[in-house]
Amino acid sequence: MAKDPYKVLGIDRNASDEEVKKAYRELARKYHPDNYANTPLSELADEKMKEINEAYETIQKMRKSSSGSSYYGDAENGGREYGGGFAGIRSYIAQQNYYEADIQLNAVPAGERNAEWYYLKGCVFAGRGWYFEAAKYFDNACRLDPSNDEYRAAAENIRNHTSTTRRSNGDDAVCNLCGGLLCADCCCECCGGDLISCC
Repeated sequence: MAKDPYKVLGIDRNASDEEVKKAYRELARKYHPDNYANTPLSELADEKMKEINEAYETIQKMRKSSSGSSYYGDAENGGREYGGGFAGIRSYIAQQNYYEADIQLNAVPAGERNAEWYYLKGCVFAGRGWYFEAAKYFDNACRLDPSNDEYRAAAENIRNHTSTTRRSNGDDAVCNLCGGLLCADCCCECCGGDLISCC
């Protein structure tokens, strides 16, 4: 039997949209997998995070269907700006705040995850140094919007980096680090930031 999404988030059914969002963010920060990397609680945190994401998404869908309006968070807090796409999330990525960007991306309902969502998720993974994951998301963005130059450039850069990483051995870890930083800088620049100012 499915859990009550309001109970999962620890809020009342009459909670305002802002209270729902606040509860989700607090739990997402608490149980985010990055907090438990390389610990015995890693798998448990992953499961809890999935449960939190599903509960939030379910509440958004229920409220959307009952009000007839679409969900858009406020861009100032990193949510989606009406008609403006993912400006707030791009801002977090430009500031290298991948943690908050990831929370905001996970809050977007599955039905609204378009090519830009996949691209930005790829930027988050690239910024964290998870290049193989980033490549999957960039490829999905290109598949959904094949004519977008920004997505194609990111996919090509990450593909070049991952093929270099596959061929390398332990002796050139410094090269891998530099390549990773350059790749992350490219993603940052696409979002308006600059990780490495000299290039």
